[in-house]
Amino acid sequence: MITRLSVSALNHLLAQNSWAYARLMRFSGKTARFEIAPFSFAYTVLPDGSLTEANETDGTDAVCIIAPSLLPRLALHDELAHADIQSSGDAALLSEIFYLSRNLYWDAAEDLSQLTGDIAAERIVQFVQNRTLGASALNLAQAAAEYFTEEQPLIAKPQQLSTFMQQVDTLRDDMARLEQRIRRLSNKD
Repeated sequence: MITRLSVSALNHLLAQNSWAYARLMRFSGKTARFEIAPFSFAYTVLPDGSLTEANETDGTDAVCIIAPSLLPRLALHDELAHADIQSSGDAALLSEIFYLSRNLYWDAAEDLSQLTGDIAAERIVQFVQNRTLGASALNLAQAAAEYFTEEQPLIAKPQQLSTFMQQVDTLRDDMARLEQRIRRLSNKD
């Protein structure tokens, strides 16, 4: 069931990026398996470049083992995430899979426009894009920093650190002067 849904989603993505069909046609009949614990998905490339669910009897030409923790990074097109995918098998097919994973983009506005109309869909997508993960992470970090410096003082404020450092410097200088004075007094005796 899940594999059928993923086949439909991938074929929809390929249809939105029709240039990808030509790239996949070269691998007609080849099967790639993706292991994303606890799931396993296997797809066979059809002669037209689209995908179908692989039969149990089909051999596997390429295997990609993807840790579930990599999925958000891959969705955000993090280049370093691809290096953490374990892969084996047909090098040319794997190369094409990685190329497509970096270059296929979902046209969410096109799909959403069928429900809301073109203008509303574009505005919704723009709104969501303006609320990127990076901005959300920055806001979360700022909120956490404010909480731990103001409400639950666990982290010192920059001004407090500066004052503390000045006090430490003053204490160090006072100690140095006291040591010199003690040496002078002990040398007099």
